[in-house]
Amino acid sequence: MTTTEMLRAPAEVKFAEELDWLESVDDGPKPYSWRLSPRMVRLFILGSERADGLDREISQKWFGDRSFVERSIVTLASDRGLLLIGDPGTGKSWLAELLSAAICRNSTLVVQGTAGTTEDHIKYSWNVSMVIARGQSRESMIPSPIMTAMEQGVIGRFEELTRSTSDVQDALISILSEKYVSIPELDEDNIVFAKPGFSIIATANSRDRGVNDLSSALKRRFNFVRIPVVTNKRSEAEIVRFRTTELLRRHRIELDVPPTLLDILLQSFADLRTAAAAATSDDEKLESALSTAEQIGVLEDAILHSNFFGDRTLRAETLASSLVGSLARRSPEDLAILNKYWHGVVEPRSKEAGGDWSAFLEGGRQTIATLS
Repeated sequence: MTTTEMLRAPAEVKFAEELDWLESVDDGPKPYSWRLSPRMVRLFILGSERADGLDREISQKWFGDRSFVERSIVTLASDRGLLLIGDPGTGKSWLAELLSAAICRNSTLVVQGTAGTTEDHIKYSWNVSMVIARGQSRESMIPSPIMTAMEQGVIGRFEELTRSTSDVQDALISILSEKYVSIPELDEDNIVFAKPGFSIIATANSRDRGVNDLSSALKRRFNFVRIPVVTNKRSEAEIVRFRTTELLRRHRIELDVPPTLLDILLQSFADLRTAAAAATSDDEKLESALSTAEQIGVLEDAILHSNFFGDRTLRAETLASSLVGSLARRSPEDLAILNKYWHGVVEPRSKEAGGDWSAFLEGGRQTIATLS
């Protein structure tokens, strides 16, 4: 299946050409069964620079501090698991996917942590019809993505670890510690040992603290890398442009995003974050995390609306409507916060700057009135 036939191609498919080329020129030492050396993994994720001396440019795919990527790579070269922790929308899952794609060319061995995740999801289950017909055997066993990663000596991923129950977390301790899984139902061939190269990348939402806190034993088996919210305007603009270009290519949309509108979007989120930081209660904060991912969602909504129901030109009014519609999740609390922002910040700014800020003011006012 080609990338055009996939709604969302995994990183190893989307960037297959780059990965093939990097592997062909990579002469650095590689840990275990890694497809690329640590240096090339970093280069694949953060992009190439002139000083790297490569014959072709490698695009930057994750925008953040270089030290976070380097520490993640070093952790995965050891026998410890990697836990990426941070607020929603900070790129934890994307970084985990890129690391897996670069190291083992497979980022799809994923367990999604929820309240309903069970021990079977990280170990194994059974094909009931085969068990009835032939009895329990390795053929009738369904390995979990984590067990498959163990057998292949590659990376398994565990999303939203703190959303899973303590029983599931306890089962993960033995996998990280002992590096094997016992299958007591079988008399023979009843242990699956992890091959060299196996590791686990887990992600955790810092806002989920207290849902299912990690035990001390599990924490000791992970190296923590905390991914902060991007507050640098230039870096955030690069992320939004990168993902927007991807979006336009995927939907085959030819539409320009005016730099002035991108500036308005970035400034609005920066203002709302400042207001949230100064709030004294949760009722004075938007329910939204105001992450970079949410900015991309607002812009995506505005672009699609402009393309399908507008004149294929992104306008400030549409951007304002998308922002209010996306962030007003609680009524009346979020609407009251946005109304206060529009009157206290956007209105004075529109009088001072005019232009797109004036159109942004009117678009937001109309949407707030409609939703109120």
